[in-house]
Amino acid sequence: MKAVRVKFKNLGKKYYFSVNNKERLADGDKVVVNTIRGLELGFVVGDVFNLQGIDADMELKDIVRKATNEDIKHYEQNKAMEPKIIEDTKRLSKKNNLEIKILGAEYTLDSSKLIIYFEAEGRVDFRELVKDLAEIYRTRIELRQVGSRDGAKAFGGIGPCGLIVCCQTFITEFNNVSVKMAKNQNLSLNPVKISGNCGKLLCCINYEDELYTELRKNAPEVGDIVTDEHGDAKILSVDVLNKTVKVKYLENDGFGFLKPGEFEIKERKRDRNKNKEVAKDATGLE
Repeated sequence: MKAVRVKFKNLGKKYYFSVNNKERLADGDKVVVNTIRGLELGFVVGDVFNLQGIDADMELKDIVRKATNEDIKHYEQNKAMEPKIIEDTKRLSKKNNLEIKILGAEYTLDSSKLIIYFEAEGRVDFRELVKDLAEIYRTRIELRQVGSRDGAKAFGGIGPCGLIVCCQTFITEFNNVSVKMAKNQNLSLNPVKISGNCGKLLCCINYEDELYTELRKNAPEVGDIVTDEHGDAKILSVDVLNKTVKVKYLENDGFGFLKPGEFEIKERKRDRNKNKEVAKDATGLE
């Protein structure tokens, strides 16, 4: 099956659509496609390719047609109306005493549906707002509540690194980020330091997690007992990037920094914990 990737926004997610053999498409072409929301105008990303492997079993919607001049004109007219729609929605939301942030608005290509995106804390009863908007625009209105990450992407700003936030420069879809990843990279668990403008964990924590996970596979762990020419020591911290461990010597309370080859692991913390669990199960003691 021949397919092509299509996006609808500059930093939007890319979707697969099937291409018939008669359609000649190239990177950057404007196309009309049928989505769950209705007819939309999208932009081809890359060249046409053959779906293979697991992807070959996907059920794809077809490209309706290459966008005509009339399609492009209608699309641009819809885009030109968006600022006024946003202002009207803000005004009417205040009228209905709704505490929501209006992030954006967009028509489907045939103007059969108007989608308005907003952010709010908790659920919102926006039925009266929909009625007010329908009286003005005389089309089907859909208000869609999005998460704080999408809200931050709409407003943009500067991240803690001093650069424009990633979600406005190259991120097309958000991946899961967890506190476990922050721990894996020895980052401070202070929420202020590891949270972005959206209030969620920084997306960039996800970037290097795979590398840290790989480096930790053969690295010693905090709590392991090692030995070198100065005697036995307990590992206090592990710097996997610089391949250095900080240790506290058990005999003289001294400290040191060691690299691989300068010490041997005498006892692993996880083995000690395992032995404790076995002993507890054997005795039945807590």
